[in-house]
Amino acid sequence: MILIFGGTTEGRHAVKVCDEAAKAYYYSTKGDLQEVECVYDIRLTGALNDQSMSDICTNNHIKLIIDAAHPFAVGLHQTIARVSKNLEIPVVRYERNYPEHEDDLIWCDNYEDAINYLEKNKIDNLLALTGVNTISKLKPYWECRNCWFRILDRDESRSIVEDSGFPIEKVLYYQQGEDEEPLFKQLNPQAIITKESGESGGFKEKIEAARNLNIPILVVKRPTLSSSFISVYGEHGLRKIIEKLVPDFFELKTGYTTGTCATAATKAALITLLNQEIVNEVSITLPNGEWIRIPINFVAFDKEMATATVIKDSGDDPDVTNGIEIQSTVCLNDAKRGVHLLQGEGVGTITLPGLGLEIGGPAINETPRKMIKREVFKVLRHNQDKLPNQNIKIGVDVTISVPKGEEIAKRTFNPKLGIINGISIIGTSGIVKPFSSEAFVNSIRREMQVAKALRCKRVVINSGAKSERFVKGEYPDLPSQAFIHYGNFIGETIKIASELQFSYVTMGIMLGKAVKLAEGSLDTHSKKVVMNKDFLIDTARESNCSDKTIEAIQSITMARQLWDIIPNEESEFFHLIIKKCHEICAPLLPGGELTILLIDEEGRIIK
Repeated sequence: MILIFGGTTEGRHAVKVCDEAAKAYYYSTKGDLQEVECVYDIRLTGALNDQSMSDICTNNHIKLIIDAAHPFAVGLHQTIARVSKNLEIPVVRYERNYPEHEDDLIWCDNYEDAINYLEKNKIDNLLALTGVNTISKLKPYWECRNCWFRILDRDESRSIVEDSGFPIEKVLYYQQGEDEEPLFKQLNPQAIITKESGESGGFKEKIEAARNLNIPILVVKRPTLSSSFISVYGEHGLRKIIEKLVPDFFELKTGYTTGTCATAATKAALITLLNQEIVNEVSITLPNGEWIRIPINFVAFDKEMATATVIKDSGDDPDVTNGIEIQSTVCLNDAKRGVHLLQGEGVGTITLPGLGLEIGGPAINETPRKMIKREVFKVLRHNQDKLPNQNIKIGVDVTISVPKGEEIAKRTFNPKLGIINGISIIGTSGIVKPFSSEAFVNSIRREMQVAKALRCKRVVINSGAKSERFVKGEYPDLPSQAFIHYGNFIGETIKIASELQFSYVTMGIMLGKAVKLAEGSLDTHSKKVVMNKDFLIDTARESNCSDKTIEAIQSITMARQLWDIIPNEESEFFHLIIKKCHEICAPLLPGGELTILLIDEEGRIIK
């Protein structure tokens, strides 16, 4: 069982992740004001001391604590640290993203430090954005000086104000989404004090508004947490660490794309080159802005270049690249600025249009390219003192290699896409979700993009190689790129064809999938839907099949047996199946023409 401490935006994200497991977990908040959309939570409310928290953990067999509470909930963090240490329960800290400590801000270690600064610099008019619970901490200041406090518009907050003795006429109420600048202009304080609350705490907006008005701003640094806490910075990182620490919580495990692995390897290699020290782990930023940590398997370096290797982890996604080595070799280039992505062993070469990449160039997709370049520039900026002449604009050559890539590529869609001699470095999110559908549907889209770039007006979609072999004879003039496998994802495939505005779509389908589709199942995977004999019997009656045929249908175990029990004179049954399939699929292709070809076991086609 998992116990989450929330009451924050991060708490909402944590319950969203845990809900994906469809298993119960505990969600604890101090009060009951936060509304959280979740399904499988067991809600706990009220402050907890060491004993009550220990009792909850022991009685409910807690295996993992997720601390997603406010960064300034010091007492709670300390209680979690003590209890988790005593009970030997790991703690994951769901952290916020915090901007770097910029020099124009006045950083204070604590509130006493802040008060000393205010008194020393004779600040007599202060706007406090530190929250109602800090009124008592700043009391030595506001007792003898003018101070405004902005708080949440809650009865609980007003009670704290009243108990503290702070003048109620100096209280301002926070309005969700309001622009900070008008308030700052109206009050015109000599200084503003806030907390290092991170992006989800509106920190950036407060700072920008104060800067625009040239108002000095004091920032109280966030408290230091226990070194035993494991930090994550988003939903992907949280899920990954839950999979590791509570292996039976999620049914399937997530993984990382080849693009993420190549990015991590590149960052590790560049850090190693500049520092001449081996790196065992790096943090990189995913396209959604989340930081994740990636382990480095191997590093080799000299004065001129460095190579780092990451082992591809696909989780439980059925990916042929799982477990392979993704390598990056970097060296500095004085002659040419920028980041230059070069093709190494096992990375494919683009030979056809439609993929958005240069023909003849390496098969490294746009998102991984951006990820790699971003991490390179970050490393250069943070290690400027180690660059030749401290030249941050120096060029960097990055060679991505996959030692077994050429062999593995033969088992992918790459040859059909016109990508030769290796695999592609891909990934739009950086994460491989544990559903085979994601990888498969993405490959369908890429194949259709190639067909569109080749100016094909028709695509022919088939469940696999067998049906494709039979249907190809109907369209001998179409290039091979026009023939695309849909697997079980008929609906998704037709939708993609519609989005790409193909005028004509032909679908070849075997009877096993056809009878499922005719009943309305656009995903025909056996785990999702099985043959419905009652539906087949109704269809047989509708097409005027004999009682003998209907009786025979009741005893079949596989749809292909229908070819044997339905005589030629009752073949209207198969035409009716085609008609029903068309009625299900045609609305997904409103701007095009759909043709459905039903294929028997010998390859004969019924139209």
